[in-house]
Parts: sequence; C-alpha cells; structure tokens
Amino acid sequence: MTQSSVSIKNELGLHLRAAARLVVLANRHPASVTISANGKTVDGKSLLGITSLLAKQGTVITIMADGEGEEAVVKSISDLIHNGFQTPA
Repeated sequence: MTQSSVSIKNELGLHLRAAARLVVLANRHPASVTISANGKTVDGKSLLGITSLLAKQGTVITIMADGEGEEAVVKSISDLIHNGFQTPA
C-alpha cells in the first residue's frame, strides 16, 4: 500500500472538472485507489465518490493505492493536485 497526503490548492477545490481529471488519471492504472478527506473514504475511480468529498481549497486529502503500479498512480494524482489540476498539453 502506498499513500500520500496533499492539500487542494486551486480556488475552486475539488470541483466536478477537477474530479473528472483525477478519476480519468486513476482509471489509467490497474491499482485500486481510494481517496480520503473530511473523515470520509471513497473509491478514487468513482466520479460520484470523489465529488461527495466536498474538498475545498486547503482541504488535505490522502491518496491510497494498492496493487500493480500503486506508486505511479499515487505520484500521478499528487502531481495533478500540486499543479492545480492542470493537465499537460
């Protein structure tokens, strides 16, 4: 199991478009992914689950992955959050 905690930096928090980018990225990896925030843990590959976290700017979320490629998916999601959910062109 690999995990990392990061703070949501963008002003709009983990809004629908940002959550969609996170889910797309998580689904590119075979490892299972869970995201925790505000005392709740959800499937990191579920758009509905991610949006239900209601993570605003400054919220610390914990990304956990288990299985093949777990380190890569945790790093990818952490990088996405650190970059304000901007995806490379």
